[in-house]
Amino acid sequence: MNVPRSAFRVPRVRDPGREPALCPHPPGPTRNAERGTRNWLSLLLAALALAGPLQAQSDSLMRRSSPFAVKYGKWALVAAAVGMGLKAASEHNAADRAFNRLTSYCEDLPNGCAQAPGGKYTDPVAERYYQSSLSRDRRARGWLLGGEVSILGAVGLFVWELGRPKALPKNIPFEPELQWSPRSTRLMGKVRF
Repeated sequence: MNVPRSAFRVPRVRDPGREPALCPHPPGPTRNAERGTRNWLSLLLAALALAGPLQAQSDSLMRRSSPFAVKYGKWALVAAAVGMGLKAASEHNAADRAFNRLTSYCEDLPNGCAQAPGGKYTDPVAERYYQSSLSRDRRARGWLLGGEVSILGAVGLFVWELGRPKALPKNIPFEPELQWSPRSTRLMGKVRF
């Protein structure tokens, strides 16, 4: 027995004083046309992205770019420095929390936290809080040192890239040249076609 799909639909109840809502995408050929246009636009953008450089963008007219490791390595070092700085801040906050736990624990004890002659806490819980604070501080210091080294490396790569000799492009049509001597000054120029 075939039952039509419309038999399973729940009828809509409309307010008599309210107008029917407009659908943002009416069904029919308009919606399919939008999809087709989007597909063609996507294909066009992909073709443009895969196209090769134009003549004005070729290496013969521009100075050679930096090596891959320098070009992208400087940004990787900057990102690493930021990440290490964030990790150092996290470890520092964890060390502060451990030390705050130690001080609140010691304040709750009747005689405070007694220390042995070597400086260790006699209470094992207090000693554990103290050692946790010290190890987190050491880790934070290591992350900070790594971040500083990364920043120095990034600055070095930026300076190296900016200090490279830059050749003029071959398509400059007019190059003035100025020659000066005690008796005269000469202005010359070359025009290329």
